[in-house]
Amino acid sequence: MDSFSTTRLTAERLNESHLGDLVALHLDPDVSRYLGGIRPAEVTKTYLATNMAHCAQHGFGLWALLTKDGAFAGRAGIRHILVDGIDEIEIAYTFKRDLWGQGLATEIATALTEIGLSRLELPSLIGLVFVKHGASRRVLEKSNYKLEKSTTHHGEDVVIYRIRR
Repeated sequence: MDSFSTTRLTAERLNESHLGDLVALHLDPDVSRYLGGIRPAEVTKTYLATNMAHCAQHGFGLWALLTKDGAFAGRAGIRHILVDGIDEIEIAYTFKRDLWGQGLATEIATALTEIGLSRLELPSLIGLVFVKHGASRRVLEKSNYKLEKSTTHHGEDVVIYRIRR
């Protein structure tokens, strides 16, 4: 799937043209606080390549999010992630700081869930969230994900939310 739209966003498959926007997003300390910290440009370049390869291999992955006027808004997607030794499939979303608090995360989480469970017919999806990231936890709860467990991921205390088909 190369693209999709929601009421206020257009998602296009992540590609090299998004590198500059991703670097700026990942350098914002407020945005990166719950992503494991600020990512230098070279780390983001590797991140982009890894996620493009994921999409080529699995047919789904990350998309760049654009506002209706075409401005970069963030990134979101559906991807494989290893959690506690188990291959899970997560939804992920990150927005530019000036777009927080507008309901865009809930809008995209709902769309990703529909894509994952209905179109891709995945048996379940997870949301992996830092324990202290209340806003993202609320997004998953509004999207009908249920708290499943607490664990540690890359040395951070996280919670796993899950929704099943």
